[in-house]
Amino acid sequence: MLFFVRFFECPYFPLRYPATPTMSARPPFPSRPAAAPPRHPGSHPDEGDSNLSPHRRQWTERVARDPGHEMVEGDAEFFFHQSLSTPCLAAIAKAEGIWIEDTAGRRYMDFHGNNVHHIGYGHPRLVAAVKKQIDELPYTPRRFTSEPAVALARKLAGITPGRLSKVLFATGGSDAVDMALKLARAATGRFKTVSFWDSFHGAGFGGMSVGGESLFRGDMGPLLPGTEHVAPFACYRCPYGYKDIDGRPDLDACHLACAEMVRYVLQKEKDVAAVIAEPVRAVPYVPPPGFWQTVRQACDEVGALLIFDEIPTGLGKTGRMFVCEHFDVVPDILVLGKALGGGVMPISAMIAKPELDVTAERALGHYTHEKNPVSAQAALTTIEIIEDEGLADNAARVGGRALGRLQEMKASYPLIGNVCGLGLVIGVELVEDRETKAPAVQAADRILYRALEQGLSFKTTMGNVLTLTPPLIVTDDQMDRALDIVEVAIADEEP
Repeated sequence: MLFFVRFFECPYFPLRYPATPTMSARPPFPSRPAAAPPRHPGSHPDEGDSNLSPHRRQWTERVARDPGHEMVEGDAEFFFHQSLSTPCLAAIAKAEGIWIEDTAGRRYMDFHGNNVHHIGYGHPRLVAAVKKQIDELPYTPRRFTSEPAVALARKLAGITPGRLSKVLFATGGSDAVDMALKLARAATGRFKTVSFWDSFHGAGFGGMSVGGESLFRGDMGPLLPGTEHVAPFACYRCPYGYKDIDGRPDLDACHLACAEMVRYVLQKEKDVAAVIAEPVRAVPYVPPPGFWQTVRQACDEVGALLIFDEIPTGLGKTGRMFVCEHFDVVPDILVLGKALGGGVMPISAMIAKPELDVTAERALGHYTHEKNPVSAQAALTTIEIIEDEGLADNAARVGGRALGRLQEMKASYPLIGNVCGLGLVIGVELVEDRETKAPAVQAADRILYRALEQGLSFKTTMGNVLTLTPPLIVTDDQMDRALDIVEVAIADEEP
């Protein structure tokens, strides 16, 4: 018996992606080579620069005999190899302020830092607070609480927007995302989610399932069921086919097609537990005006929760304490991590509306270090430092000035196709041709290593976006020096 299937396009959003192979097109148990062949940068352009590129090999050859090379070799011997870490660039001997220094004495302004270094490395006030807490109370079992844990919970409830006031702590962002997904299921009685392709929500199975990066999802077999994905907002490269206006949306033409697609999927699925998203993408693309208001309304219409993942971008990085404050939208659940521990202690947090406190008879988080007093004190002190030193305001001012200079650079260098970002989450998108917008992946990789040689560390995202995320303490002079390095490295690419 033959079955004929007709594929329909959504009447409002023409299908613009090529069809993907079905699972049945693959052998059930594909054989794998003993060792994966090296990939060029761009094989997995989603998350960051690969350590398998030709330029990384050249870097490795140059530093192979440097002092401390045995640590890099030992790392490669004992740690699992993976694209974004081992084998490593170098071994770090010192980290202070915006600076990291390797064992060969090379110093780098760290405009990457895995976004843990909002207050700079080794802030004296944080180090003193952590040392004091270790002396007074180093740990509490999870059936007990402590003053630092309660104080941190009270602080987060006091500074987060809207009615976000119920918290749980964990040690990493992936755990916090998992807790948010579990809470959404428990509170709604549903299990489906809607999230975005090209997003990152952690390396665990929950975060990997709702995330949209092939680097983490690829060849991992069945992930969590019900994790629906839609194309993300990306005005410069609109996946819905609309033209941009110098990187900005043409709202008269697109009518927020990216947000309306979320509404369309929510209405068709009908039983979605939550939409989970980065309010500003780590690329870093900023949503078009009205995007999050539309998505918030669409969630409310169908009873879906809205989860904002601010793990890399929250706590002042964008010029406000929380990213969602830029858009006047309050999520039902907010997730924080990375910089929450000040670059000293690993800690993450989930903050939710009080009516979602519905899991008294279940174990929602229950992590071993859920209320670790040292981690809690580190987080509390970090927040106080951001507030007392006006670091969110500094991020807004220095970041705004940097984005202005990068726009000027764009006028001079055809390699720069787009400048994007908010506060100190800054992206410089490189293209081979401004008309075709072909990603200049190889050029981006070369520029990254030229900058490293001149003392500036940053990452690339999507293969061709130079992504600069310095600490909130960065000064105008330091930013100027960093952009000087970037400009010279870009100029070296020009014919």
